[in-house]
Amino acid sequence: MALPMVMLLPLLIVVAAGVYHIYNQIMQFMSKSLVRNKVVVITDAVSVLGTECAHLFHKAGARLILCGSCWDKLESLYNTLTNDADPRETFAPKLVMLDFSDICSMEDVVDEVLECYGCVDVLICNSSIKAKAPAQSISLEQDRNVMDINYFGPSTLTKGVLPSMISRRSGHIVLVNSIQGRLAIPFRSSFAASKHAAQAFFDCLRAEVEEYGIVVSTVSHTFIRAPDPLPVEEPAPKPNTLSAFIARQLTHGVHPSVLAYEIMQTVNRKRKEVVMGHLIPRAALCLRSLLPSFLFAVLGAGVKDSVLAKQIL
Repeated sequence: MALPMVMLLPLLIVVAAGVYHIYNQIMQFMSKSLVRNKVVVITDAVSVLGTECAHLFHKAGARLILCGSCWDKLESLYNTLTNDADPRETFAPKLVMLDFSDICSMEDVVDEVLECYGCVDVLICNSSIKAKAPAQSISLEQDRNVMDINYFGPSTLTKGVLPSMISRRSGHIVLVNSIQGRLAIPFRSSFAASKHAAQAFFDCLRAEVEEYGIVVSTVSHTFIRAPDPLPVEEPAPKPNTLSAFIARQLTHGVHPSVLAYEIMQTVNRKRKEVVMGHLIPRAALCLRSLLPSFLFAVLGAGVKDSVLAKQIL
């Protein structure tokens, strides 16, 4: 009687692995089929994440409109996507110059985007710029530049394509935001403020356009890890303090390919909100709501701690 029970466990593991593999294959097939022929706009397509999204959606058969502020990089991405692609299965991307720091050009950009295919099915707002410094050392000009690129740019572009989506009663808008749109970290005042503003705008918009069949999603993640980081020397042992532990957790970012796949799944499954982060950021989000005073004390102590301060700066 003991022998069959011993053999049953490995058999169950094999069966479970097989079912999981089949499930993944089905989901990957559905992911490709759901975005096929859809007009997908990706801003800052030449960034690490934008490039990953471009490759993923292009292979899935989407009609891509790639936006960026550097024409040479856009052309290079175009060549990479089309060189090895099957023209029977994919569409050659359209390229549009877009610089969110130039808000006055947004009207012309919207017209050019809509002229490509006459509509937009999915808008992925991916652009972002960071600023790391004490609040008092950031100039008003820097504050405005961060707000233009992280908030005014995406919101203006969204409002530009929105009438077309409303008239068709269809569309999906994805804001690739940061977890700092929910949780402010010291020395990130401008960045966190812009991400909070973007989070609020798209949260409001979600409720306003739901009646028109338009989906609004926010994807909040920790920092994007370099795909192939260079080897670094092993750091010296850090003190066993709470702030030092937080500092170590801040080094664990999200891989761009994983984030790109999550964005595609968000589009396919029409998710309204996604948070991607490790234990510490998620716990901090809970503390921000349940025990804000404790979180503020930890962050304040961390700023005084040289280990955490160096990690943040």
